[in-house]
Amino acid sequence: MRSLFLSSAVLALSAGLAQADYTLHVIHINDLHSRMEAINAFDSTCSAEDAAENKCFGGIARVATKINELRDKVTAEGGNVIVLDAGDQFQGSLFYTTYKGAAEAEFMEKIGFDAMAVGNHEFDDGPEGLAGFIDKVSFPVISGNIDVSQNNALAGRVQNHVVLEVGGEKIGIISALATDTVDTASPGPTVIFQDEIESLAADVAALEAEGVTKIIALTHVGLPKDLDIAAAVPGIDAVVGGHSHTLLSARDPKRAGPYPTWVDGQNGAMVPVVQAYAYSKYVGHLILTFDDAGNLKFAEGDTILLDASVIPDPEIEARVKELGGPIEELKNKVVAEATADIDGSRETCRAVECPMGNLIAEAMLDRVKDQGVTIAIQNGGGIRASIEAGPVTMGEVLSVLPFQNTLSTFEVTGETIVAALENGVSQVEDGAGRFPQVAGLKYTFDPKAEAGSRVSEVMVLLGGDAWAPIDPAATYKVVSNNYVRGGGDGFRMFIDAANAYDFGPDLADVTAEYMAKTGPFTPMTDGRITVKE
Repeated sequence: MRSLFLSSAVLALSAGLAQADYTLHVIHINDLHSRMEAINAFDSTCSAEDAAENKCFGGIARVATKINELRDKVTAEGGNVIVLDAGDQFQGSLFYTTYKGAAEAEFMEKIGFDAMAVGNHEFDDGPEGLAGFIDKVSFPVISGNIDVSQNNALAGRVQNHVVLEVGGEKIGIISALATDTVDTASPGPTVIFQDEIESLAADVAALEAEGVTKIIALTHVGLPKDLDIAAAVPGIDAVVGGHSHTLLSARDPKRAGPYPTWVDGQNGAMVPVVQAYAYSKYVGHLILTFDDAGNLKFAEGDTILLDASVIPDPEIEARVKELGGPIEELKNKVVAEATADIDGSRETCRAVECPMGNLIAEAMLDRVKDQGVTIAIQNGGGIRASIEAGPVTMGEVLSVLPFQNTLSTFEVTGETIVAALENGVSQVEDGAGRFPQVAGLKYTFDPKAEAGSRVSEVMVLLGGDAWAPIDPAATYKVVSNNYVRGGGDGFRMFIDAANAYDFGPDLADVTAEYMAKTGPFTPMTDGRITVKE
């Protein structure tokens, strides 16, 4: 059974530290999501005004500065260091939209990563998109629980694990990717997934058979699964994770848990689990100390906030500016105005009704209402940033909606809509991206009820302010995005929908035009989604 490892146990681990013969520094990031440029407090591209006031965070040039600083210091002191990425370099800004992973590959090569886990968004442009990225990097890109042997683009190119030689010692790096990637991205039918825990256990056994005693799991499965992995898989010394965008920290007041978070593992082991939020805002630094037999004796470290005090690497900053030139005009175009901050945060839009979800759903519905469409559904996971009050640029809208999704219209029964809502709230406790933001629809859900039986009081808008209970046998016209209509995020009930048309306008354009049309936009929630207490 997993549990947090308390300070007394940490002290017990540290006993005899002087006899330990090997210390390894693990510098890590996760879920950068193409944030090549610095970001603001809302994880969107930082404006010139915010930059002038030193309100910017992150950006790949700051990531480079901090990684180089940490690595150089360890190396100068004769220490051992590796640099890891826990996945999801792809998707999230115009840099990915424009360069399709080439920019991310260039900067990762320049920084000098030692290994990277495959993230789910590395499949956003199919196996071919990941293959193109692998073509451009020299470090191993690994994932042990995916079988790519049947895919022509990836066969033989994604390793199960890798062994790094560091300071005369062998460090095994194993990896796993969330099995619901079939719902959250586009790996296609030729990429076969295996259970994460079973796969990792097999890779640990393979490495131990080769005499590797120090093993790190570099995963892209999210913190809840990482805690399960740490508890269930014998032989793992540490878990360096991603996917859930979790801030683990020793002291940051916004943290979701301590850095490291300790878990009771197999055979009396204690396993540290770490993660470093997302969007280039933090770099993690984990320090592991092993005894002569390769047993972990002690772990410490923290995530480091990349605020304005971190000076961006000038060479990389110049290259980012050069690559950004062709997209600057589009990105800086003011398309609307917001009277207040529009909350599009992951924490809100994957759990409850959120202002950004309402905006997007209403924008979709407004665009196609003349076609008789009365219901809009937008997955919370497709909402990737907030927008601050004031002038709104197209670049900000694209940070919110970076996936180039198009509007999809289709017809389904009321029964299917209720099933879709049940799917949407089925993993709310995990912060899953399938959470349904809606327009023309109201519903209540009970997060404490069994998944599949959480939704009640589903109402549809008949016209004006008149609402009525949904009719399971009636047919309704719905608008969503092509990703959801195609079965993404578990919405498989929409795959065979009648009269489906998936090639409408880009969702970002629709949202920007709706904001412009409505004048200064005022964000709101109105109780269309009720959480039963």
